[in-house]
Amino acid sequence: MTTQEVPPRSVPKPVFTDAEAGARQFPDSDARRFNYFTPAKRKQSHYEDVTVEVQPDPRHYLSQGWLYGFSDGRGGYPLDWTVLKAWGSDRPEPERYPGSGGKGYDWPALGWHEFRDPNEEWELTLYRYNANVVRQLNQNVDAARAAKAFEQWNPNWVRFVEQHVGAWMHVDHGLGLYLYANANRRAPTNMHNNAISVNSMHRIRAAQDLALYNLTLSEEIENFDGTAHITTWNSDPSWQGVREVAEQLTAIDDWCEAIFAANVVFEPLVGELFRSHLVQQAAPRNGDFVTPTLVGAEEYDFAERDLRYTIPLFQLLSDDREFSDRNKEIMDGWLSTWASRAITAARTLQPLWSQPDSKPPRFEDGLDAAKNRFAGIVGDLHLDVPKELAHHGEPVQVRQHRLQYVRIHADE
Repeated sequence: MTTQEVPPRSVPKPVFTDAEAGARQFPDSDARRFNYFTPAKRKQSHYEDVTVEVQPDPRHYLSQGWLYGFSDGRGGYPLDWTVLKAWGSDRPEPERYPGSGGKGYDWPALGWHEFRDPNEEWELTLYRYNANVVRQLNQNVDAARAAKAFEQWNPNWVRFVEQHVGAWMHVDHGLGLYLYANANRRAPTNMHNNAISVNSMHRIRAAQDLALYNLTLSEEIENFDGTAHITTWNSDPSWQGVREVAEQLTAIDDWCEAIFAANVVFEPLVGELFRSHLVQQAAPRNGDFVTPTLVGAEEYDFAERDLRYTIPLFQLLSDDREFSDRNKEIMDGWLSTWASRAITAARTLQPLWSQPDSKPPRFEDGLDAAKNRFAGIVGDLHLDVPKELAHHGEPVQVRQHRLQYVRIHADE
């Protein structure tokens, strides 16, 4: 038997022409930091490296103009998707032509570029934070199941959780998917996009947490009605005020008004009132130490992360060097409109305070605390507290928060 000899295969040899990416040498080829933006602080942060100007702007360096547009001729991210303005917004896009070099305005090209998220959110932080929260919540529920903690619940509290705690997932899902996700696409810079999209994910994750918790309770508690929250949301009179405002919020077209109405008005006056002053207060008194961990996780999302980016976002606009007075007038109008709606919605929830066997603190005490919290946020934005917050003609106490923004240049 003979073995047939196989001829060697002919493989093309690589030929380097110095046209490969990274082959050419530039003056900044060995630079250790980006030079197309000015950092907010002395040194560039990793957050800025992966966020600033990731969404380009033809006012700065996108010399060929927007790479895509809409049927009406507008391209990319039109600034008129909100009525608020940052300095430089009225400047036209630089004219580019052969030989112009494509140079735009110096950094920052307009006031929108000054915003930095104090949370420094980007893709890695989003996954890491939410994974940690979900992991901890799952461990809490598993521990409660193993200890048979759900058997300690008062029967009336079981009905409260299946109807009213479950109903809050509709608020989270609606705002997360139809308000924050929509506003994220309309915001003009990647710094805004990241912060708002993470806010959206917080709300969607919270809705998912409540939905999965609802399924767990359906398995662990006999006769637990896992569909009761749907009827409650659709027809319970106590929830129709919240439902109406939530649906109105999702219909806002202006992305700044959407974030402002949700995070500055609705959340302090309605969200925190329900979560902190009702559920977290009443649950332990009725033998439930598990539900507060889920609700508390969402409360932390808002109080320590979502509100933390919202205040500097709107502080920059209320203190804008070109449009400050104009922006304040618009935001004062939003406050008047949405505060009135939020207070009305909050008051429709009042019957819930009397339903648990072991009652939480008085509704009026919780509402007053929510009003004071709201007034402090409004004060941070240098806006006027709306008259709708006055309680029996008495002024609301204004407590200042410590969140401040950082200007890009020291002389501004």
